[in-house]
Amino acid sequence: MKIERIDTYLVSGGSRNYVFLKVRTDVGIEGVGEAYSCGPDFATVEVIHDFETWLVGEDPRNIEYLWQKMVQFSRFPGGSVVNAAISGIEIALWDILAKELGVPVWRLLGGRCRDRVRVYRHVRSDVEDALKTMETEGITAFKTFPFPPEADRMPWSRQLREAEAHLGRLREAFGSDVDIGVDLHAKVFEPARALQIAEAIRPHDPFFLEEPIKPENIDAMAYVRSRSPVPIATGEQLYTKYQFRELLVRGAADIVQPDVCVCGGLGEMKRIAAMAEAFYVPVAPHNPLGPVATAVNVHFAVSTQNFLILEHLPDRGARAEWVVEPMPVVDGAIPIPAGPGYGIELNEAAFERYPARRWHRGFSYRADGSVAYI
Repeated sequence: MKIERIDTYLVSGGSRNYVFLKVRTDVGIEGVGEAYSCGPDFATVEVIHDFETWLVGEDPRNIEYLWQKMVQFSRFPGGSVVNAAISGIEIALWDILAKELGVPVWRLLGGRCRDRVRVYRHVRSDVEDALKTMETEGITAFKTFPFPPEADRMPWSRQLREAEAHLGRLREAFGSDVDIGVDLHAKVFEPARALQIAEAIRPHDPFFLEEPIKPENIDAMAYVRSRSPVPIATGEQLYTKYQFRELLVRGAADIVQPDVCVCGGLGEMKRIAAMAEAFYVPVAPHNPLGPVATAVNVHFAVSTQNFLILEHLPDRGARAEWVVEPMPVVDGAIPIPAGPGYGIELNEAAFERYPARRWHRGFSYRADGSVAYI
C-alpha cells in the first residue's frame, strides 16, 4: 500500500475555519484527518501539501516512521502551523491502518478500558439552553468563560465580582451535582490575579480553572497551581511530549489538555497521556474543532486509563453536514464506536456550501488603549 496524494478541505463554520483532509492510497483505502485551525489556516493547508511531497509513495501503515520523518526533517521544532499539519496527517494514517485491518482505531491503541466517553459543553448566558441539554442529552458537565463582554476595559475589582457572580448563577441553576469548569482563555497576565480569581470562584466548587495565565512561563503556571484552591487545567497551546514533560516535571497542572489536532497527533497524545499518568495527572482533551477531531478524541478516550472528560461541541447546522453521520451523545456520553477506523466519513459534497474565509481571533483592547491578552 502506498500514499497517492493528500486532499485538503478548508471550510468556514462561521466563527472560524476547519481544516479537514484525506490521505488517499493506491488500494482505495482513505484516511480522514483534521488539523487545528490556528488562524493562518491557508498556511496550514500549504504546509500539509508540502509534507505531501515527502510522503507520496510511502507506506501509510508505518505511522511512527512517517511521523518522525515529518518532525525530524522539519529541522526546527514546529510551532502551531507545522504541528497542526503533522497532527492532521498522522491522524489520517491511523484511520487507514484500522480500516485495512477492519477494526476500530481504539483496538490499535490498547483496546477498550471504558464503556462510554463522558463529555462537557460550553455555557455562557444561554443557561436555559444548557438546562435543556441536561434534560435531552443527559449532559452533567459544562465549561464557562466567567467575564462579561468588554471585561478588558473594566476595573479589576469589577471583573472579580462579575466572575464570582456568574459562576454563582450557574451553580444555582444547575445544582450541586453538575461539574462546572472555568476557562480564563489565558487572558490574565499576572499570577497573583489568577489566584484572586481562583479564590473568588472557590465557593461554587469549580471542576477546574483552565488556562489561568498565559502558558509560555511554566514556572509561573507552577506557582499558580501550587497556591490555587481550584484544580489547574492547561496544555492546549503546548506541542509534543517535550513541552508536556516540562509542565509535568514542574508540577504545573492538575489536569492536562492536549489538543490532538496540534499536539502532534494521536500517537503523540497517547505518549503525553502515559507521561501524565506517571505523575497522577488526568487528561481532558482540548476539543473545540470539528466532528473528525471529536471522533479521534473518542478513540483516544476509550483506550486511555487516565482520561477524565472530553470537551464537545454539538453537531448542529454546518457541523452536522460535514460528516456522513456525527457521533451521538447518549446520557451525557458518546458510546464506543464499533466500525472500522474512526467510524466517521467526510461529506465532501457539503464543503462547497461553506467556503473558507480569512479570520483571526477577535481583537481586544484595555481602557488605556493597550492590547489585551486573548
